[in-house]
Amino acid sequence: MLTFQNVTKKYGDSSVALEKVSFKVQPTEFVSIVGRSGAGKSTVLKLLIGEDRPSKGQIFFGSYEVNKLKSGELPEFRRHIGVIFQDFRLLSKKTAFENIAFTLEVWGRPQREINEIVPQVLDMVGLKDKMFNFPAELSGGEKQRVAIARAMINKPDVLIADEPTGSLDPFNTWEVIKILNKINELGSMVVLATHDKDIVNTLGRRVITLDNGRVVKDDESGKFIL
Repeated sequence: MLTFQNVTKKYGDSSVALEKVSFKVQPTEFVSIVGRSGAGKSTVLKLLIGEDRPSKGQIFFGSYEVNKLKSGELPEFRRHIGVIFQDFRLLSKKTAFENIAFTLEVWGRPQREINEIVPQVLDMVGLKDKMFNFPAELSGGEKQRVAIARAMINKPDVLIADEPTGSLDPFNTWEVIKILNKINELGSMVVLATHDKDIVNTLGRRVITLDNGRVVKDDESGKFIL
């Protein structure tokens, strides 16, 4: 379970990014976090992965109290989390296969295992035939699917998607959302931060709405309402 408990985040003396934010997400939920630009969506995600720390409050994920993790403990914690971004963050000089394999290499997985697992996850996102293509040879939608495969390679407990369709056309947007739904159905929690009203309304899943750093709505089967 993911829990934010009275979390406040300030930058400097006067800039309040989040104020007394509290919510819980169950292990297999799909939740969208919505709000205008500057509402606090990205801050929530940064705090969740331990990239930043709250000024006050506590953040729990499973057995971890995230706000108390030391820098040396973060890599092990982050093995439970997959993250995808709007700008893909692929390594331009590595193929789709190599971008995903690199993550496993960092974790010390044997080459035999890498050669077996990487084609499987690329097949899951419909890109097995593009595994040896470089990012420059892929469309925006294909790059995002490679990024999703990379995020899923370690079978994380939670997939965090930070505006993953922000730079995609409508067709590729819905292809990505279908994959996120599939990942959720396979048992991973999905936390989606998005500005896209159509996505949120079509999903019909839980919606947490932020405004000026506060939770103003939390609907089990919600709509994008600001």
